Amino acid sequence: MAGAKKPFWKKVKDNRTLLLMCLPAVVFFVVFNYCPLPGVYIAFTNYNFREGIFGSPFVGLKNFEFLIQSGELWKLTRNTLLYNVVFIVLGNVVQITLAVMLNEVRNKYFKKVSQTIMFLPYFISVVLIGAIAFNILNYDTGALNTLLRETGGDPVKIYSMAGIWPFIIIFCQMWQQTGYGSVVYFAAICGIDSGMMEAAEVDGATSWQRIRYIILPSLKPTFIILLLFALGGIMKGNFGLFWNMVGNNSQLFQTTDIIETFVYRTMTTQNNFSTSSAVGLYQSIFGFALVMFSNWLVKRIDPDYALF
Repeated sequence: MAGAKKPFWKKVKDNRTLLLMCLPAVVFFVVFNYCPLPGVYIAFTNYNFREGIFGSPFVGLKNFEFLIQSGELWKLTRNTLLYNVVFIVLGNVVQITLAVMLNEVRNKYFKKVSQTIMFLPYFISVVLIGAIAFNILNYDTGALNTLLRETGGDPVKIYSMAGIWPFIIIFCQMWQQTGYGSVVYFAAICGIDSGMMEAAEVDGATSWQRIRYIILPSLKPTFIILLLFALGGIMKGNFGLFWNMVGNNSQLFQTTDIIETFVYRTMTTQNNFSTSSAVGLYQSIFGFALVMFSNWLVKRIDPDYALF
């Protein structure tokens, strides 16, 4: 009968190829995201190994109260949010700028070489980045202080100066990630209808006018989608970069300690599973609320750009 609704198993059979392609992703999220959910209960207990998760004494919200009263929660939230806001805003601005500049290059050989050089830092391990930074900045044998001593200056204890480290970390993040992000935007620029660009050239539009009125508006959908994805992880810091750059240096915690490094440190050095679980739960709830609010806001402004 025309228009009759297909049975569920019939739909599964008709779309079995697509469902099989989705199966690895579904299994991944079930195993690593949904199966561990009962462990959230640790955040509300005074956890000990002997009693286990559900046998440990229930303490309610005391772990959260301790974090709030100690000031750690505010510091971790502030650092994590501020770093990620800078990474998102500055990162996208620099990536779009580089993509537009690459698009204006007419020499194809130079363009390909430039793309490759910019993309290479993305494949460099953060462990190596931390090692390079240490060999440049450490007090005793670092290249910077060696140069200062050779020129008659006084060496600088950079690993004791908390105020300068946000700039160092932001620079390293931009250096590593900008090439990859610019390639994404460059691919979006390549997808712009060439007829519009040719028509603009025929009408006498300058390069700046083509960028302003054609390229940048065409990048808007890509920018919004990437922004929403980035907001989904705005409460998740780049643990590898922060840990390898700073390590367990308590002198720098005021400006460099983020949620991931705090959780890792409390679990490995203090064996405090309850506090670290409380921070992790707070991180997840805050991030979820932020994604939902951002998607709602985008949906109100322009429903076509919303994720769902």
